[in-house]
Amino acid sequence: MSKQGCSFSPEFKLDAAHLVVDQGYPISEAARSLDVGTTVIRRWGKQLESERSGETPANKAITPEQQRVQELEARINRLDREKEILKKATALLMSDEINRTCQ
Repeated sequence: MSKQGCSFSPEFKLDAAHLVVDQGYPISEAARSLDVGTTVIRRWGKQLESERSGETPANKAITPEQQRVQELEARINRLDREKEILKKATALLMSDEINRTCQ
């Protein structure tokens, strides 16, 4: 009865994980009541526990803190790429200027 190929919001995942991790619901009961697979609930519970311990997940985070970490890491990566582009553009412009003054 579980939904195949569905995408769930981080809020839904977090709420589902809270049921098992914090409220002690059995995984099978939580899965049945939420109409998702037991494997999915188990994975979300493990992800919640790992995020709480400070690990940044490889996939999309479910806790607001780790979501913010992922957003900031993505921004840093983008800024690093932009910086490299600017370095290359500056070097190219400088070499053009040197070539013009040497002719």
